[in-house]
Amino acid sequence: MTADTGRWIRNFVDGRFVEPDERSSFTKVDPATGAVHARVHEADEPLVDRAVAAARRALDDGWASTPVRERAALLRRAADRIEERFEEFVAAEITDTGKPVTQARELDVARAVANFRTFADVVAAAGQESFLTDLAGGRQALNYAVRKPLGVVAVIVPWNLPLLLLTWKIAPALACGNAVVVKPSEETPSTATLLAEVLAEAGLPAGVYNVVHGFGGGSAGEYVTSHPGIDGVTFTGSSATGSHVMKTVAPRVRPVSFELGGKNAAVVFDDVDIDEALDGLTRSVFTNTGQVCLCTERVYVQRSVFDEIAGGLVERARGLRLGRPLDEATTTGPLISQTHRDKVLHYFDLAEQAGAEVITGGGVPRLGEGLDGGSWIEPTLWTGLTNRDRVVREEIFGPVAALIPFDTEAEAIALANDTDYGLAASVWTNDLRRGHRVAQSMNVGMAWVNTWFLRDLRSPFGGVGLSGIGREGGESSLHFYTEPTNVCVQL
Repeated sequence: MTADTGRWIRNFVDGRFVEPDERSSFTKVDPATGAVHARVHEADEPLVDRAVAAARRALDDGWASTPVRERAALLRRAADRIEERFEEFVAAEITDTGKPVTQARELDVARAVANFRTFADVVAAAGQESFLTDLAGGRQALNYAVRKPLGVVAVIVPWNLPLLLLTWKIAPALACGNAVVVKPSEETPSTATLLAEVLAEAGLPAGVYNVVHGFGGGSAGEYVTSHPGIDGVTFTGSSATGSHVMKTVAPRVRPVSFELGGKNAAVVFDDVDIDEALDGLTRSVFTNTGQVCLCTERVYVQRSVFDEIAGGLVERARGLRLGRPLDEATTTGPLISQTHRDKVLHYFDLAEQAGAEVITGGGVPRLGEGLDGGSWIEPTLWTGLTNRDRVVREEIFGPVAALIPFDTEAEAIALANDTDYGLAASVWTNDLRRGHRVAQSMNVGMAWVNTWFLRDLRSPFGGVGLSGIGREGGESSLHFYTEPTNVCVQL
């Protein structure tokens, strides 16, 4: 039984795909063309109940006590199976998101493979804390921690990097012996469903991985996060939705791990390598059409190089190629939906009202060839804005950035930190001391110096303020997906 039969994308519960119901479904639109490519079976509350119950049974039937070496081996087999079906995942990701084929191959699917292999290695090498305590009379006590699975974990993933972020969460969750109920975004249901087949092929027991499709309030998202059988929630998405999820789980005091929105800053000093900075800024502003939580929407440039950086970034923005996702020459895809494009266009209006100068972009392109029905938007740069303007304060999540000059290092730090968000920042300078100094002064979870989006998957990942709670990556992920029991033995 396959995930997508007759253009249906189905729920996966207790090791089986659930037959779809015409009365409970929604359409999935290709954002590049606007055409409907599948119907998705929306999970109702009883089906979510079945998924949670299946996950609990899988834990009780032995998955939670499976030896670490066996769980690690299963993760490695899952990585192998994704590689064997690599192009299927690429195709599913492209149809859901409209992103260019080169990005789907080199980032999204490749990183899914890396996530499974990394956490197989991390869990296999993880140690446990122990302390030897001196007692009166020359005796001692041994304290050591035993980590146990958190239990049934709700995994809520967004539409921008759906496979990458899904595997980033479920790989450590499974490595630690948890069972999961996954709620993909309604915009990107395909790869989470295809992954169910792969995990079954790799030998994952029935009920350990479940997928329920739907929306947020009054649908699968609410049913999952409010379910009394859920032991924890990991969520990546908007800050507003994260706040709502926190309220939902608060009465049951369930742990949460949130990676939320960002209004990320780049700080460019006048001693920088101009071409290196322009290459990095082009990636950080426009990758995935700006639909990455780590993307840069605020670029602060030292005044003496402001015109050079602005002119160079305009030239690179105009060199981006919008077009068919399967064209190898395409660099930039559409936004995820018409609804999201309307939101981004609203910020275009706000920028105009604030007196911004549009130095490139600012509208909707006409691409022809069947693409004009898609959710396309022009890469856009503004000058003439300040930190007081809504366009500079609120997350837009599109291929946009405001360029703002500064004079001193202290001013740059103050401008970059003048935000309610705190996910990521990048610092561009050839002064090594300054790079360390400024990066450490950023009120963010992650700061890069002379690079962007460079990740060691063992390092902590997450934000502060409206950008989230907790950390993922390496042993930080293991800490969330397990509960420690301290054992004290008097010797």
